[in-house]
Amino acid sequence: MAIEVYDFEQRSTEWFIACLGNPGGSGIGRILTSKGQPSAQRELYLNQLAYDRYTGKPTHSEFVSGHMTHGTENEDSARALFELITGLDVTIPGVVFKDERRLCHYSPDGLIGNHAILEIKNPMAKTHVKYLEQQKIPTQYILQCQMGLYVCERDKVYFMSNCDGFAPLIIEQGRDEELIKKIHIAIEEFGTDLLARAELFREQNGMPF
Repeated sequence: MAIEVYDFEQRSTEWFIACLGNPGGSGIGRILTSKGQPSAQRELYLNQLAYDRYTGKPTHSEFVSGHMTHGTENEDSARALFELITGLDVTIPGVVFKDERRLCHYSPDGLIGNHAILEIKNPMAKTHVKYLEQQKIPTQYILQCQMGLYVCERDKVYFMSNCDGFAPLIIEQGRDEELIKKIHIAIEEFGTDLLARAELFREQNGMPF
């Protein structure tokens, strides 16, 4: 089964409709931990997405902080800086689905050629400095990056941390096949449970208005 790539703008109405009721890159941490164990948030996340599928619309609101808005607004300039530093051309897809079943999706900050993805973070200065000191992909983003490689079927990810006034951090990392195997199993199991839970909501409550 081949991946599906859609080019509509991320966070547009079309994007929200396409992503409704299936886990994305930022949601994999609510299914699986970075150590490959089931997350304590799995059941709550399952109910949330199943109810979204049942109603056909988002039934929850995601908190968007000022810092998150800042990160989104500065993504374009960070991507341009990445291209300038690396000499690599970046394209921006709307969303990528692992296959036509749409059990999961990923909205990368960029696709690079046929083999890589780009993941950009725009943290606060104190956080960025810590990343510069560590010179590695922060633990909290490893699972998300490997999820991106799994969904997009790519060989490597470029992780970029960018903060005004500081040098950017760019880390290149390949596939962790052991972790990707755990992601695959977790997504398949979650997808089966998700369909069953949505059907249960329909049996219990009938068709939504």
